[in-house]
Amino acid sequence: MSKKSNTSKRYTAEFKRDAVALGLSSDKTVTEVARDLGVSSEGLRGWVKQAKIDRGE
Repeated sequence: MSKKSNTSKRYTAEFKRDAVALGLSSDKTVTEVARDLGVSSEGLRGWVKQAKIDRGE
């Protein structure tokens, strides 16, 4: 049986900003972009959602 790590990965603000920009501008789905970057799709979706809120969208 495999165990999940109790520690979460931390990403820099710059990485998140670039990932969000790529997620919004790419022809790929958020899931595909997340897979390419090695992050969870739900994590990237959350970053995109927060970026839109921060911009007043």
